[in-house]
Amino acid sequence: MNRRALMIGLGGTAVVAASGAAAWRISTGSTAGYDAYSAKLRAELASGDMDDVIRFATLAANSHNTQPWRFLISNDAISIVPDEARRTPIVDPDDHHLCVSLGCAAANLAIAAVASGRPGEIEIAPDGADIRYHFTQAAPRPEPLLGAIVKRQSTRAAYDGRAVSVGDLAALQEAAAIPGVNLVLVTARPQMVRVRDLVIAGNTAQMTDPAFMRELKQWLRFNPRSAVQTGDGLLSVASGNPLLPTPLGRWAFDHLFTATSENDRYARQIDSSAGIAVFVGDTADREHWMRVGQACQRFALEATRLGLKLAFINQPVEVARLRPELGALIGTAKRPDLVLRFGYGPMLPYAPRRPVKDVVGS
Repeated sequence: MNRRALMIGLGGTAVVAASGAAAWRISTGSTAGYDAYSAKLRAELASGDMDDVIRFATLAANSHNTQPWRFLISNDAISIVPDEARRTPIVDPDDHHLCVSLGCAAANLAIAAVASGRPGEIEIAPDGADIRYHFTQAAPRPEPLLGAIVKRQSTRAAYDGRAVSVGDLAALQEAAAIPGVNLVLVTARPQMVRVRDLVIAGNTAQMTDPAFMRELKQWLRFNPRSAVQTGDGLLSVASGNPLLPTPLGRWAFDHLFTATSENDRYARQIDSSAGIAVFVGDTADREHWMRVGQACQRFALEATRLGLKLAFINQPVEVARLRPELGALIGTAKRPDLVLRFGYGPMLPYAPRRPVKDVVGS
């Protein structure tokens, strides 16, 4: 769900020029090889194949691309449970984003399951311990959002500023209609500027927090080779930035990644967007956070189907002191859960994913 772009300055460029091209390719991998890896991850759904249903579920949005889930399969149900080893306790101390991520995966799972001949219902445990999809066997059925699952991405780039039609905004609202979740769409420029200012305030607070920066650094993948090896994390080229050998990338992160440059980037990106979506659960508990995840994922898939791009800008919900101001801006006293910007923009490389065999079973 919250992603950070890596800014590489002239110091990194100088090292690039001094390095051997062959050694560079060996240490970073190739974009062509990564494209082939991504294409395999996003192949069409094989009708009736349970592994493919799980693969489609894992393509859901999730915080820092930690993929904090495991899938437990029985004859008539698939449970999605937290993978505690993939928590991010600094940015997500109450496991809010983790629960949202499980809800996002459940939304994908339900769509792919119906398309594979497994219609069913999503059930969230009363204590929020897991989210379960109960299914029966039937003929495969077309699902309008299925094709968007393999195309959805968090596009952390500038958009072209075009407005989204009233009809498409209504379609986004309808797709995200999940009981217990409210969606507020902000398209008026003065309100968007106020959200932008909150994002910048939150980003500044996070980037001046050493613990936050250490945690973020653990999940950065500076080149295709490391992304394929781990199958997770935030790939720098997926943010439109150059690929670097891991040691150089870590050095650049420590010395060249600044709040000022990031704040400038966020300001440009938000100003180029058509609108901002804010999701708010009726109650601040694990069940509703999972519901928020379902709503968010369906919103993202409908946006993708409509040719829109989107990206998370969650700083105003991650920095607790900013939540009341964001809530007041959108007219609620409840805790805002997620913030995304959307608009028309370019396609960037996709994020990595772990293989199905690594996410199934206890």
